[in-house]
Amino acid sequence: MAYLHQYDYIFAIGIIFAALDAWNIGANDVANSFATSVSSRSLTMKQAMCIASVMEFVGAMSVGARVADTIRTKVIDVSQFENEPSILMLGMTCAVIGSSVYLTIATKLGLPVSTTHSIMGGVIGVGIATLGANGVHWGWDGVAQVFAAWAIAPGIAGCFGAIVFLITKFGVMKRSNPIRNAFISAPFYFFLTAALLAMLIVWKGASSKIDLDDGGIAGTIVGTGAVVSLLSILFLLPYVYRKLFKDDWQLKWYHFVLGPLLLRRPDPPPRPENVADVVDYYAGHLTRDELDAMRASQAGVPPDPEKNGPQHVGPVSDVSSDEAQSHGRAPVLHGKAPKDSSQNIPPRPTGPWYRPAVAWWLFQRIVFRGVEKDVVGSQSHDRSFLAKNIEDMHARASHFDNKAEYMYSFLQVLTASTSSFAHGANDISNAVGPFATVYLIWSTGELNNKTPVPSWSLAFCGGCLVIGLWTYGYNIMRNLGNRITLHSPSRGFSMELGSAITVVMATQLALPVSTTQCITGATVGVGLCNGDWRTINWRMVAWIYGGWIITLPCAGILSGCIMGIIINAPQWGNAL
Repeated sequence: MAYLHQYDYIFAIGIIFAALDAWNIGANDVANSFATSVSSRSLTMKQAMCIASVMEFVGAMSVGARVADTIRTKVIDVSQFENEPSILMLGMTCAVIGSSVYLTIATKLGLPVSTTHSIMGGVIGVGIATLGANGVHWGWDGVAQVFAAWAIAPGIAGCFGAIVFLITKFGVMKRSNPIRNAFISAPFYFFLTAALLAMLIVWKGASSKIDLDDGGIAGTIVGTGAVVSLLSILFLLPYVYRKLFKDDWQLKWYHFVLGPLLLRRPDPPPRPENVADVVDYYAGHLTRDELDAMRASQAGVPPDPEKNGPQHVGPVSDVSSDEAQSHGRAPVLHGKAPKDSSQNIPPRPTGPWYRPAVAWWLFQRIVFRGVEKDVVGSQSHDRSFLAKNIEDMHARASHFDNKAEYMYSFLQVLTASTSSFAHGANDISNAVGPFATVYLIWSTGELNNKTPVPSWSLAFCGGCLVIGLWTYGYNIMRNLGNRITLHSPSRGFSMELGSAITVVMATQLALPVSTTQCITGATVGVGLCNGDWRTINWRMVAWIYGGWIITLPCAGILSGCIMGIIINAPQWGNAL
């Protein structure tokens, strides 16, 4: 029941812009988290959207924070508003407006930014407009942590991502028989990954207090890793053995539930030529020899056999096919950029919008247009200023055995899913925090240092997040991934695990990090281990880093100007 009825309009405006803020979290923050999985082809766009939607929403509703700081007590002195709670209500509304408007612009421009830092910038602007610069906590316990995060998060995540990838690269992928090595090492990777992700959920995702002592937490972490490793041995390894070692092309994805019974399956008939065994994770990404041969063919100059090895005379696709098959890959045809897969949606039927056929077409257009986008294709064929010479960048990276890469696609799905769960459990409540303050003051007229976050607001913002992810998440995804460096499952898994390790450590050490900055730093760290420094698109990295730097001031200026204009505006009857 509302207490401050005279401010119903402020509450209504807060709801609208909180929805826009949550929409942008889905379109920006969640999208950049799944860009790695989609870019490496471990998940299709639709699979990523479904997993992210479920895990984010469940994380927010199940173990999400039920109590949030009055965003943020670390940024402004909330006690200054004890006698004027309605001013804080207005201020938090302005903070949400500034944050959501900035995020909308950043998402449109393809800038992956931290939504937590955006709302913090909005609160800083409100604090300066109402209390002055001295009313903002600029020290290490406040805003200084955000500036430190710009260097801390990417650097640490890049180091951990590089370490994981180098172990994988030289311990598995570069050794003789990489498929066997990947198969044997899979249970260890599953144990390590599951244990680390259990830490992520216990320490970061579960914001509510978990009543476990140190021994209980250690047992939970080790036990989770052991159980997941055992499940991989019982169910995943028999499935992979049949698919990779027995070339069982008739095997369906749901057959993994049979576990050890799969070993009793009869040998399959010969595989038809037009049936691929696994996804070609390097489709569209040429090696140096393939790229030189293609350019020589386009220029009408025969390729140098001493440099490129034996080449077929004819279309470049023949060269690529032979080279691809030698790496356990399906033939790859190169030429024109692929058509936008959103063309899978049929043309608009004739008739008014309320005609059932037209209404159904409109529904498909709205719901599925975003997930039908060919994100990987647009990354590979981009010719913009930020993605010049992307083919040369990809050609400098090593290409590993495609079947060995297949093993890491399962690990990447595990890391992406669990990180999404932790993100929904932790970051949603941070974004809802200002709106929760608005709701508390509007409904009770009181001001507390701790603001309870009602479940309906988590559900409301979680739903808006899912809508943002489905409708516009592709725009951020296609700006990341292969536009920064070449992606594959082994690389993507290393990036996501390096990011998760950083978040776990930072949570325990109370260091301020952003998942956006962690995954970007891990991507750069792994990319540097791909080959030389030119395997990284430094233009795109600078573009992303610039977006981080301007987040606080831009959101702060927007919210501060709105707040300053409102509280200093002339009033009817009191104007001069």
